[in-house]
Amino acid sequence: MKAEELDKRFDDNEEDLLEHLDLKTAKRPNQVQKRVNVDFPIWMIESLDREASRLGVTRQSIIKVWLAERLEEAAANKACQRTSR
Repeated sequence: MKAEELDKRFDDNEEDLLEHLDLKTAKRPNQVQKRVNVDFPIWMIESLDREASRLGVTRQSIIKVWLAERLEEAAANKACQRTSR
């Protein structure tokens, strides 16, 4: 099936389109994982663990979410600076 046909079926909400997709080979752009090591001071780890526990998530999850939020904020600020020139 061509992309145009798939788009039309999606837009028309005709059917469940998952049967037309090979999810085993599907990839999400910019979602490839790469392991990195970061050293944090003990007080920071303890604070992260307390907040992660309060939210019911892992330390790794809270670090990822907070970093993503900060990077999105930085990108938004950069975009605002470009448009205000």
